Amino acid sequence: MKKVYIYFICMVFLCFLIPILFTEKREYKEQEVVREVQEVKEEKYNYGKYNTVKVLHSKTNKVEELDLDTYLLGVVSSEMPANFEIEALKAQAVVARTYTIYKISNGSKHENADICDDSTCCQAWISKEDRLSRWEEENRDTYWNKIEEAVYSTKGKIITYEGKAINAFFHSNSGGATDTATAVWGGTNYPYLQAVETSGEDAYSQYNSEAAVTKEEFINKIKEYHSNFSIDFNKENQIEVLEYTEGGRIEKIKVGNLTLSGVELRTIFGLRSAKFEITIEENQIKFKVIGYGHGVGMSQTGADSMAKQGNNYENIIKHYYTGVEISNMT
Repeated sequence: MKKVYIYFICMVFLCFLIPILFTEKREYKEQEVVREVQEVKEEKYNYGKYNTVKVLHSKTNKVEELDLDTYLLGVVSSEMPANFEIEALKAQAVVARTYTIYKISNGSKHENADICDDSTCCQAWISKEDRLSRWEEENRDTYWNKIEEAVYSTKGKIITYEGKAINAFFHSNSGGATDTATAVWGGTNYPYLQAVETSGEDAYSQYNSEAAVTKEEFINKIKEYHSNFSIDFNKENQIEVLEYTEGGRIEKIKVGNLTLSGVELRTIFGLRSAKFEITIEENQIKFKVIGYGHGVGMSQTGADSMAKQGNNYENIIKHYYTGVEISNMT
């Protein structure tokens, strides 16, 4: 009986002790990461002519000059959820840095600015103060430390193809596979932007969506872009997909008397992706949309999924961009 009592006391003691030990170990590890990031943060990286970035704030039309990595803190915290895996955030930091360098190197479309903070034009950006105010108070320090670690631990790193910074497109969710830039937009074929599969994106079902319009709304919206549009819903095969891209997006679709691209139909109806199914149900046209974004380059949820599977940021980047190197800027 005495042995049973001692055993019971030992088990109770261990039940209290083990969580304490793991908590202390986790807190110690987090403190170590913060210290390491602080040390790297204080070391200025010489980006040469790219040391500073002139950012056009689209809402105020004002231009702000920021050092490159300070600017990237605002991009990464705006473009990718901070609760994503750290290796995914690191990949996003390198991709965003590369995208910025490419834009500056190839000439800005903005007068007196290198880049803007509009995600539909360049890259999203948000100030530290605005970002912190939008996070729950209990997560603010943890999330911001992750953003700083992502940016500062990859300081100086960019993605190159044949020695030059690439046009590093990225998007939210590929719906299982990315596409080439040519398949989505036509024009220039970038050899490093090829169609690749992404595993694990089924877990991010919140990025899928549905939309519906009446037949009248459907006709009127298309007529805003094509005044000669006509469709007879009493006839069969009035809406028919003609071609798919390698990544499963609609490349060409017959709609009444028109043949449109999936990208154009996505634009007309404000769909999240050109990877969609379209059906006619009574008086409605329904869209079932898979994924979010144009589908070219790195999928952010795909990056997070790969990180969860144990891949580091270099593996992630080299999966989404074919034949590239991760180089130190000189």
